[in-house]
Amino acid sequence: QVQLVESGGDSVQAGGSLRLSCVGYGFGFSWSCMAWFRQVPGKEREGVATIGSDGSARYAEFVKGQFTISKDNAKNTLYLQMDSLKPEDTAMYYCAAECYVMDGVLRFRYRGQGTQVTVS
Repeated sequence: QVQLVESGGDSVQAGGSLRLSCVGYGFGFSWSCMAWFRQVPGKEREGVATIGSDGSARYAEFVKGQFTISKDNAKNTLYLQMDSLKPEDTAMYYCAAECYVMDGVLRFRYRGQGTQVTVS
């Protein structure tokens, strides 16, 4: 059974930092491309960062230089280091695993339940 469990969300003041974690089991974590998404109620989910099986990272323009995605295969854990947080970063953050492309769009087979980040 596939499990993706996020943690690390919290309420912080603007300018602060958080590190989100996502532990994954039940799939090929080491060779899986993975990602972080975020969603605010009433708005569409948006991609934050992806990391390939080779460790290559890509970021949404609005978090470049602010967030860092990383992966520890020995611990089956995906991370998102978030620095210089702003109120607009407030959202539920989800991790996702096992990417594939369909109709020219990058998609993911599995997604966690999310962890809430609130910046005031």
